[in-house]
Amino acid sequence: MSKLRTAGMWLAIVALAFSSFTMSTFANAKGAQDVTRGEYIIAVVEALAYELEDGSTTAFTDVDADLAPFVEAAERHGLVKGTTATLFNPNQPLSREHAFLIAARAVETDKAFPVSLLDRFKDKDQFKTAELEELAKSVGLDLFRGYENGTAKPQQIVSKGQVAKIVDRLLLVMNAPPVEEETDKDSIALRIMGTSDLHTNFVNYDYYQDKKSNEFGLAKTALLIDEARSENPNNLLFDNGDLIQGTPLGAYKVTVEPLKEGELHPAYAALQAVGVDVASLGNHEFNYGLDYLDLAMKEAKFPIINSTVYDVETGENRFEPYVILDRQFVDGNGKKHDVKVGVIGVVTTGIMGWDKGHLEGKVTAQDPVDAVNKFLPEVKEKGADIVVVISHSGIGDEEYTPNKENVTYQLSEIEGVDAIVTGHDHGVFPGKDYGHLKNVDLDQGTINGTPVVMPGKFGSHLGMIDLELIQKDGKWTVKNGKGYVREIDKKSDKVSEKVIEAVKEAHEGTIEYVRSPVGKTTSTITSYFSQVKDDPSIQIVTNAQKWYVENQVKGTKYESLPLLSSGAPFKAGGRNGANYYTEILEGEIAIKNVADLYVFDNTVNALVLTGADVKEWLEMSAGQFNQIDPASKEQQNLINEDYRTYNFDVIDGVTYDVDVTQPAKYDYEGKIVNKDASRIVNLQYDGKDIDPAQEFLVVTNNYRGSGSFPGVVKHTDKIEYAYENREAIMDYMIAEETIDPAADGNWKFVPIEGELNIVFESSAKAKDFIPKDSGIEFIGLTKDGFANYSLKLN
Repeated sequence: MSKLRTAGMWLAIVALAFSSFTMSTFANAKGAQDVTRGEYIIAVVEALAYELEDGSTTAFTDVDADLAPFVEAAERHGLVKGTTATLFNPNQPLSREHAFLIAARAVETDKAFPVSLLDRFKDKDQFKTAELEELAKSVGLDLFRGYENGTAKPQQIVSKGQVAKIVDRLLLVMNAPPVEEETDKDSIALRIMGTSDLHTNFVNYDYYQDKKSNEFGLAKTALLIDEARSENPNNLLFDNGDLIQGTPLGAYKVTVEPLKEGELHPAYAALQAVGVDVASLGNHEFNYGLDYLDLAMKEAKFPIINSTVYDVETGENRFEPYVILDRQFVDGNGKKHDVKVGVIGVVTTGIMGWDKGHLEGKVTAQDPVDAVNKFLPEVKEKGADIVVVISHSGIGDEEYTPNKENVTYQLSEIEGVDAIVTGHDHGVFPGKDYGHLKNVDLDQGTINGTPVVMPGKFGSHLGMIDLELIQKDGKWTVKNGKGYVREIDKKSDKVSEKVIEAVKEAHEGTIEYVRSPVGKTTSTITSYFSQVKDDPSIQIVTNAQKWYVENQVKGTKYESLPLLSSGAPFKAGGRNGANYYTEILEGEIAIKNVADLYVFDNTVNALVLTGADVKEWLEMSAGQFNQIDPASKEQQNLINEDYRTYNFDVIDGVTYDVDVTQPAKYDYEGKIVNKDASRIVNLQYDGKDIDPAQEFLVVTNNYRGSGSFPGVVKHTDKIEYAYENREAIMDYMIAEETIDPAADGNWKFVPIEGELNIVFESSAKAKDFIPKDSGIEFIGLTKDGFANYSLKLN
C-alpha cells in the first residue's frame, strides 16, 4: 500500500492522465468532457502506482506506444479484458458501468457481495454487463453509489470530474487500514431506517387534485423499507412525527368521521403496517389539542416518545421521554447477541407558540439540546449500548441560541449520541442544501462525525443509517456509521398493499368527503404567481376570513374597529416541490379545492393592533424579497429562498407598495438586520396615510396570532375562535354560491426605471397561466419541474 498515491493527489493524477494520452484519442470522444477507456486506464494505473514496463506484452493491437505500458499494467493486475482478445478499443467513451467494474477489479477482498445490492437502483434493468457480481462488489465497497433519485445511470458516459471522484473513492478504499480479522467476524451491521413528515400521506393519492400521484406516500416508501430489510436483517425503523395532520385525511378523522375511543388512528395503523419500532412526536401532532393526541396514540402497539414536553401541574414529562429497545442481532459469524438501543425523542419548542391555544397553561416545552443532555446519561445508566435521537427539529446551523427552532446540528455535537433521524425542514440529508455547514460530510452522511438522515417529506425518501457495532469491554459500541437516503420510485405505480389496506376505510371516506361541492368559481384559481403579485388564491382566503369575523363581532366592542384580513401563499412550491401549487379550474368548487387553498388545520384569530404594528408586520413579510440593485444589468433573483412561502403575509383592507431597492428590515427569523430600513411605502387605509396610533382588528390564524412575527407580537387583545379558517372559507363559498376570484390589487411593487433583469422561480406549469399585462414572461426550465420567469417592475 505504501506505493499508492494519497487521496489528496487524485486531481493531479487525473490531470496527468488527460495530458499523457494523445490528443487524437481525446478528440474522438463524444464531448469535451467525455472520458475514453484509454484515458481512464491511465488515470487508474497512475493513481495506484502500478509499475510500468515497455508495453510489449500486451495482447491488444489497437493501442499505441504511449498507451501500451498502461494497458499492459492494467492487464497484469486484472483490471481490463478488452472488447475482444486483440482489441482494447481505447477511443470508446467510457460508461459508468464499465468505470466501476474496472475500479472494483482493482480491490482485492475475500468478502462476497450479493447481486441483490444492485436492486437499490430503479434503473437496474439498464445494466448490460454479464459480471453483475463484480458490479455488486463496487456497490458493496462504496465505490458505486448512484444518484440521489435512486438511479445508477449505468450507460451514461463518464466525465473528467466523475473520473476524479471515482479515483478518489478507489484510493480511499485501497488506503483504508486493514480490519482485524476477529473484529470483522464479530462485528454487527445494524441498519436504522427513518421516515419523517408524512403528514397523513399514506396512500399515493393527491386529495387536492383528486387523483393518484406517485410523487409521495408511505405505501411507496414501504417498498424501500422491505428492500432495506431484505439486505440486512439487523434493522430498526423509526418515525419522526408530523404524522396525523397535513392532508384532508387528517381533518376527516377530526371533524367528519371523528376518532372514537378504542379505534386505532389510521396514521398509527399505517406505521404498524410497515413495522415501525418507535415513533416520536412532531410539532403538528399538537394541532388538534392534547386530548385528541392522547386518543390517537392510545391504541398504537409501539412506543411513542417525546422528552421535551412537560405537564404544567405535575412538572413531569407529559409523554414517555425515551425507550430502551432490547434486541437480538446477528454478527458476521451468524452468532446472536443482545443489544440495547436507547431512543430519545425531541420536538422544537416552537409548539408553544404555534399551538398556544391548545397548550398554554397545560404543558411547557424544554429545549431539545437540554433534553438530550438531561436524558442521555439516564439512558446510558440503564444499559443502552447505543443511543439514537429522533429529532423533530431541523438541521439548523453552527450558531446556537436556547429554544432555537432547528438544532439538530447541535444535537450531533453531543458526545454519546450515535445516530440521528431528523426532519421538520422537509429537506433531504445528506443533500446539497447542507454542504456549506462546517463538519458536514455529505459522502458519509455525517454532521460532526454523527450519522444523520433527513428523509424529505410525505414519504418521498427513506432515511438509512448503517452502523458497525463492535464489542468493547463487554458492551457494544459504534465503530463507524454512514447516513444516506433512498428515493421512492416515482415512475412506477407499485405500492405496498399492506399500507393501502391499513388506511383503506379512512382513505375512501376522505375521497368521498373532499368531493362534496360548496360553490362555483367564474375563472381558474392558481397560486403560481402569488409571491410576486396580488393573487386571487390569497384574496379568496382574506375575503372569507373578513366575512366570518365581521359576522362574529357584530354587537361586540370590536365592531367599531376597522377590519383587516391577512393571508399567505400556503402552496407556492419552494421546499415542497414544483407540483405544490394551488390549481382550481373554473366551475364547481368542492371541499378538496378549499383544502387546496388552505392546507393547514388552523383556527381563526383576530388581533387588535395599531397602524404601526401593521407596518412592522408587512416589513417582516417584505423580507421575502432580495434587494434589487437598480443600476445592475445582471440577472437578479427576486425571491429570497430562505423565507418560507407561508410567511409572506398579504394584509387586505389597506393598500401599500413594496420598494425592493431598499434593504430588508428583518431576516427570515424575524431578527432586525437593518434597523432603519423601510420597504413598505404608501401604506394607506381608506385612501389616507395610515395613522400609526389607530387601532385595527386584523384577522389571521392561531399559528400567526401566537407566533413571534414582528408587529404581531405587539397585539393588545386577541379573539380566539374555535373555528377552522378552512371552515370559514367553506361557509363563505356556500353563502356566496358563485365567487369571482379576482385580486383587488391592494399591493404592488414600487416601479424601478431601467432595463432590469429580474427573475423568479415558479412551476413550469405556470407558463400556461401567466396573467395578461402582468409583466411576467416565461424564460425557461430550471430543475425538478421548476422554471424561471422574468418580471418587469417599470
